[in-house]
Amino acid sequence: MPRAIQDYCQRSGQRVPADRAAILRCALESLALKYRYTLDQLETLTGERVEVIHVLGGGSQNTLLCQFTADACQRPVLAGPIEATAIGNILVQLIAQKEFASLTEARAVCAQSFPLSAYTPQETGAWQDAYGRFAQLLHIPTAS
Repeated sequence: MPRAIQDYCQRSGQRVPADRAAILRCALESLALKYRYTLDQLETLTGERVEVIHVLGGGSQNTLLCQFTADACQRPVLAGPIEATAIGNILVQLIAQKEFASLTEARAVCAQSFPLSAYTPQETGAWQDAYGRFAQLLHIPTAS
């Protein structure tokens, strides 16, 4: 994957990340910008603004990715729980066994049981510029 990232950067006329740290940063920034693209598409399709982004599972442990996502998307990010898939499975089973009266009740118990980490957008101007370059590279029409 590192070689594929470097090759793409070379082919597209971008600065080629030279070491592991630069490649990792490139990958994380690209993910955050792709999340922004997906968020824009979602909001366009639904006509509704997403106020908060929730990052679940293993990705919620990556503080840099979560902060990049908040910055790129210009939205707060709530990260966690880490084991969201397993927790969701257990909650559905408990709902089926009538241990919870509703999905709302199960979600409330989950929210009280697993702490979340919060990230607020910080460097949105630089990310807005980066998104413009990202959109150009991928030939994405942007309104924002």
